Amino acid sequence: MPAERAGYTVSMFVVDVSKSMGATRTVTLPPGKNGEERFAEMTHLQYALQYVKFKIQDMIYNGRKTDQCGVVTFGTDETDNQINSRHGGYENVTEYISIAAPSATTLRKLDELEPSDVFGDPIDAMIVAVEAQSKHLGNKKTWTRKVILVTDGEGPIELEDWEATAKKLNELNIALTVVGVDFDDEEFDYVQDNKPDFKRVNEEFFRDQFCQHVNDSVIGNLDRVLEQISLPDVKTSRSTLMQNVLRIGDVDTRTEEAMEILIKTCKCTAINRPKSFKKFAIRPKTAREEEAEQQSMDVDDDEKKVVTYAQLRARTEYYVDKLDRKDEDKEEQVKIEEDAEPQSEDLEKVEKEELIRGFKYGTSYVPCPEGQFPKLPTKKGIDLIGFIPEKKFRREYSMGEVQYIWGNPDNPTAQCALSSIVQAMYEKGVLAVGRWVTGDGRDPKMGVMSPALFEKVHCLLWVPMPFADDVRKYTFPSLHELRNKKGEIITEHAYLPTEKQLEAMDDFVDAMDLMEAGDKDEEGNRTEWLDIRESYNPSFHRLKQAMFHCAVVSDLETNPLPPPHPELMRFFNPPKKLVKKAQSTIDNCIKTFNVKHVPKVVKTARKDGHNHANDDDDEMLLLDRKPSTSKPSQSHSQAKITQKSAGDDSETEDDDDEILIDKVESAKRTNPLPTPARSLPSLSQSEGQYDDDSMDIDPQRDPDRLIGRTNPLADFKLNLERGDIVTKVVEDMSAVIQEVVLAPFASRRSTEMIECLTELRKVCLEEDEIDAWNTFLPEFKKECIKSSPGNKEFWSKVQKVGRRISVISDKEAEKNGGISQFSEHSAIEFLE
Repeated sequence: MPAERAGYTVSMFVVDVSKSMGATRTVTLPPGKNGEERFAEMTHLQYALQYVKFKIQDMIYNGRKTDQCGVVTFGTDETDNQINSRHGGYENVTEYISIAAPSATTLRKLDELEPSDVFGDPIDAMIVAVEAQSKHLGNKKTWTRKVILVTDGEGPIELEDWEATAKKLNELNIALTVVGVDFDDEEFDYVQDNKPDFKRVNEEFFRDQFCQHVNDSVIGNLDRVLEQISLPDVKTSRSTLMQNVLRIGDVDTRTEEAMEILIKTCKCTAINRPKSFKKFAIRPKTAREEEAEQQSMDVDDDEKKVVTYAQLRARTEYYVDKLDRKDEDKEEQVKIEEDAEPQSEDLEKVEKEELIRGFKYGTSYVPCPEGQFPKLPTKKGIDLIGFIPEKKFRREYSMGEVQYIWGNPDNPTAQCALSSIVQAMYEKGVLAVGRWVTGDGRDPKMGVMSPALFEKVHCLLWVPMPFADDVRKYTFPSLHELRNKKGEIITEHAYLPTEKQLEAMDDFVDAMDLMEAGDKDEEGNRTEWLDIRESYNPSFHRLKQAMFHCAVVSDLETNPLPPPHPELMRFFNPPKKLVKKAQSTIDNCIKTFNVKHVPKVVKTARKDGHNHANDDDDEMLLLDRKPSTSKPSQSHSQAKITQKSAGDDSETEDDDDEILIDKVESAKRTNPLPTPARSLPSLSQSEGQYDDDSMDIDPQRDPDRLIGRTNPLADFKLNLERGDIVTKVVEDMSAVIQEVVLAPFASRRSTEMIECLTELRKVCLEEDEIDAWNTFLPEFKKECIKSSPGNKEFWSKVQKVGRRISVISDKEAEKNGGISQFSEHSAIEFLE
């Protein structure tokens, strides 16, 4: 099926509101919170309008002004259509909603529909819909026309001239869809019991006669259609061809060696993103509206009051701090920075026209009085820079949407020239590097062009690449090469896999291959299990389903959101047959690698506040970490590398093969107090002076942390001066604060922990670690208040400190070039 043009469509919904549509039915709802079955009673019309509203919501969701619709109802008590006004006839047919781009008002008007006490003719209603559609479009032949008929088929139908109606639909290329309430459907395996004879006749007429004579028509059961609309829908749209030119060589200075090929470009793929949410609020009444309300006080109290909502739009105002804080004391400056907001009397409002645009460079701003720096004198077109072997191209460099590059369809010479280049590139196995400029004076983009040889046409596929300055190279230690202290390469070690282990892992990876885990094709060969074309983004489609359901349903308590469609969850779990087949290789890996499950031991603090020593398994083992020059604490000082027993799989290590652990003597030093206010290096009992070893060691610093529990604030400031390790330091500081506060006798260090929190918040705000602070503080509050034993007393002290230690608001984050999910009001309420 060819791709449909996006938008430029007029859909006419012909809805049956006859007397029979007022019959009630029982609809199954999603299970309740405890898994109980739920049901709801609704009329046929309410049930059918769910489909109509869903289709209209889809148009609103896409947001195209050229995607329009109208609604014609038949079986109404009154008659209101343009054919009846001119020629008479076509009774009980109403043009309910005129053709226009749908909006929330369209859905609201559909909710007002009620079944009538009469019947209408669906053929008359279709003729009225086609006439209204033709009058609206006029001579716009490129627009797509659709008619959707929704009926239960229980009303009388005039069968005299239905062939003329079908012929007219074909002449105008109108696509017809008939959605029947309780229509029989063999594929859906549904047959209505005790179906009335006249309904059976009408149903057979639509299926076997009318739809058969309409070229582009389809008929289906309403239950099946409602089930299918929850299936993720991926529409293929045609991209507009844009004129461009492909240049080879320098066409300005060396015209005899260069050439230009006229081309057309269009999108091959496009990024699809979820719709952004808009905020609405009750619009305040104007003075005129309030006066009118006062004059109409005698209106019946039962009348519904209309509440008007307006969309909230962002408004930006610029202020300059009038105080010069450079000469102030450092302590006063820190206090000012910790305040929630500068005082209003210190701020001066500035108009946008008086500001100079600046670009951020590191931690400073570079002013640009003209608004932008001089642009490159670029020229529209695609310049072919050179060729590279396809085997040497790094696939991670292809970043962005793919574009087609065609030879101009109106220029055979350009088509032949481009086809020659494509065939040569394909035979040589090379890719082309191109510089694309979308317009004169615009910024260039670098990309790679790959040859594509289709059945009837040859073209290039262009995808953008990063510039050299945008590529950052990170080095990592080798995973298959290990060196000892002397720099010698070690071939056998507990950290290096053996041949047997490598073979076991290869078998495990091969057993998880999904390329032949799918169903069998016509020839009996296994196909791939995961087909990208049949997989969908769950977050995108589930969000869309939730938005549509909330717009259709008036009460989410009685009619909650249904579960995701099975197709959306299709690839969430691997095939059971493959998992069962791979179990033997999994067991072999467990045996070969000697994998054992080690349950995590929960450490419980004793009543006397004793700190337990860390287990050996808690230490992080890094292959590239150099041995520490300082001696470890007493809990780790007795670790020695000894020869393993004969039953152990690991081999004996000699002195030259030591990687991470030094042989050290037991330190003759006692453990410090469990929760000191300021733990200093211990004095030597014999000499009465500081021990040299103790000066380098924090006995309460975990091996994988940069911050110790002895003097965390000093460690925090010292590590910040070392370099770009802010993220790690902030993470360790957060963990240490929580451990100290939740430990016994934490009240001794309350003042110190308040200082730590204040300094941590300041660094997070200045060093763009706002998310880390806003994530840590709510969790810390929960642990202090709700956990057992917790520390409610400390949190009350945090509340007394006030706003300057709360979460970082969006206003504070914006001033420092960051983003926060908390508003200023939320930050104030957080400590209440």
